[in-house]
This record gives sequence, structure tokens and C-alpha cells, in this order.
Amino acid sequence: MTTPRVGLIDYGMGNLHSVRKALEKVGASVEIIRENTGSNSSFDRLVLPGVGSLGDCMHCLLRNGLDELVKDWIANDRPFLGICLGMQALFDRSEENNAAGLGIFSGVVMQFRLDHPFKVPHIGWNQVEFHGTPDPLSKGLSRADDQFYFDHSFCVVPEDPSLIWGTTHHGTTFVSAIRKGNCFATQFHPEKSQAKGLTLFRNFVQQL
Repeated sequence: MTTPRVGLIDYGMGNLHSVRKALEKVGASVEIIRENTGSNSSFDRLVLPGVGSLGDCMHCLLRNGLDELVKDWIANDRPFLGICLGMQALFDRSEENNAAGLGIFSGVVMQFRLDHPFKVPHIGWNQVEFHGTPDPLSKGLSRADDQFYFDHSFCVVPEDPSLIWGTTHHGTTFVSAIRKGNCFATQFHPEKSQAKGLTLFRNFVQQL
């Protein structure tokens, strides 16, 4: 069987080492992408990780033409996984400095407004409830009980509710994962989520 080739986008802020190691552990051949060279079609899958602020992320993506790479990839329904800030970047804008995103999906990224005892940022383990019909990436995961690792102060609010793939409760119920076709994205960090995160990565590498 041919080893799946995964392009891992590096815009100077992502948690590349952990994501790369996790993808390699489940059987992927991983190559780092730092600019849109026009030759990235040879990859089978594309991953956009993320930490930091959306404004800084977008500056780097735009500078290196990576915004067009992501847009074209998703428009062609090729397997894509966004992680944390990599999910937020898919939407129109963020309340954090009113930064513009890629605008692939309509919606905004809003800051948590929570009452005591819920803290912001939301850091640590929490449950994700997967919604909708069975899909390749949640194969082997519980529909409601599995826990994943989070570290964020903002959450996405999609205009289209059909995008919602997973939800989580932290003072309020928020969207913790989205899906459209072969585009998947999570607010949680699979690379920090031990066995459950590896299951999701394995599904992304082997099932799509």
C-alpha cells in the first residue's frame, strides 16, 4: 500500500513537531510546506496546525501564498485537517483585533464570555460530542464521551449549522469541530490528546 503523503503547513507559529510525529506514528509521510510553490498537488492530504493569534497567522499565510493553497485545496474537496487556530482561520474574521480570516466558511471567531467558575483560556481535557451521520474521522471514537485536549480563548460561530461536527461544553456549549466534505477541523489538539488523538489522525491518514 502506498504511504499517504501529508503536507504540513508551516507559517512560523504552529506546533509542527508534535503534529508531525503524531502523523508519522500513524503511517504518514510528512513534508513541511512553507510557501505555495505550485507543486503541492503531489500531496494526498493537507494539515493546517495553529497556535497564536489569527492576525499573525494570516499575515504569514498571505505573505507566502499559502492562503490560496488552502482555499484551492478545500474548494477541490481534497482531504484537509485544520487544528485549533487552523480551524479559526477558515472563517471570515475574529474578534481578536478584528482580524480577517480566509473566509472559506461564513462565520466569526468569538471570545469566550464566561461566568465563574469557568476560566478563560479553556485549557485541559474536555468531552467532544460528535454529531451527524458516521464519518471517517470519528471511526472508533465515542459519539459523546471521548475527551480531547484544548487550549484556547476563542471559538468559532458558523453561520451554517450543517458545518458543526462536534460540540463541547465549557460554561456554554461551543463548536469544537467542523466538517464539510473532506474538510475537517478541530478546536482541540489531536497531537496532545494521546490515544484518542492518534485515532483521529489515523483515520485522517488511512480512511479518507
